[in-house]
Amino acid sequence: MGLRVGPKIFRYVSKVILQSFQLFYVLMKIEDQGYLLMQNPPGLPAIAVAWVASRLRGNQFIIDWHNYGYSIMALTHGENHLIVKVAKWYEKLFGCFSDHNLCVTNAMREDLRKNWNIEATTLYDKPPSIFRETPLKLQHELFVRMSSVYSPFRPSSDVTKEHMERTAFTERNTHTGAVTRSSGRPALLISSTSWTEDEDFSILLQALQEYEKFVEEEDKLPSLVCVITGKGPQKEYYKKLIDTKEFQHVKICTPWMEAEDYPVLLGSADLGVCLHKSSSGLDLPMKVVDMFGCCLPVCAIHFKCLHELVKHEENGLIFKDSNELSQQLKLLFSDFPGDQGKLGIFRKNLRESGQQRWNENWDQNVLPLIKEHCD
Repeated sequence: MGLRVGPKIFRYVSKVILQSFQLFYVLMKIEDQGYLLMQNPPGLPAIAVAWVASRLRGNQFIIDWHNYGYSIMALTHGENHLIVKVAKWYEKLFGCFSDHNLCVTNAMREDLRKNWNIEATTLYDKPPSIFRETPLKLQHELFVRMSSVYSPFRPSSDVTKEHMERTAFTERNTHTGAVTRSSGRPALLISSTSWTEDEDFSILLQALQEYEKFVEEEDKLPSLVCVITGKGPQKEYYKKLIDTKEFQHVKICTPWMEAEDYPVLLGSADLGVCLHKSSSGLDLPMKVVDMFGCCLPVCAIHFKCLHELVKHEENGLIFKDSNELSQQLKLLFSDFPGDQGKLGIFRKNLRESGQQRWNENWDQNVLPLIKEHCD
């Protein structure tokens, strides 16, 4: 899309111009609606095009602020790059033209009000209903499929049990169909990522290296299977780094999960880890929202508004470096697979929190806002 030759800046500008015409054409062709709602980012060129289309069609224009697009561009180009400065100016200018605004944190709402002169309503992300705890039978079915591709999901011993279908975590009696958890099973740790600059997975690898030492020193700590899902530009770099590790008690695999399998895996895990650092420091990681939907406790790396989602010592733990994370893994798995320790308490708190789902959140917080402006 756009020019394929010439200086990078010209190719980028031509791409934006072409996208602008395409988006404008689509928006003018769709069935007439009372509201035009767009999520930002991406906002270049969407904000300006959507605003123009909404004026021509007589629609109310709503921006749902999930982050600032220019802050994501700054991860690659640096804050002082010309294109980043232009993107910030553009986002700030056209963002003020919206009729209504939503945002994902109170911190962002305050920043929009103070620095952008934009009044917004906070609408926290909530998980869809597909994210929930996974029944043991479905866990086993997923583990069997994954064991055919990924060795960490296979049983650690080659001993064959009669009439038993086995994985590293579960066993199914082929006569009765009954599924049970495997004795001495490893703990299942999960993290998801787009393998970009805002997540430093060397922190997790260093923490796992320390955990390996803890297991060698203390018999009661379980082995770990660490699953890191997702695709992205830095995946191959980290896969090579993982291949250099010679762990005995930690196994790592980096699968790409199908959309229907990912919630099942989250709902089967024992602990989630989040290494997302917001580019603006004002948005929250959706992956943690999904994990909480599955009542999965989380260890998450600290940034300034994370407390709006992760309540330290209530539904998870917040860490600042690999040393803190390794100590948290040791603490949380100290009574594994029991449910009376901190890990069990966090999961119990999540179960009892009565979490809202996405559609309920929309009906309660956005629908009244729209009705108010319709009356």
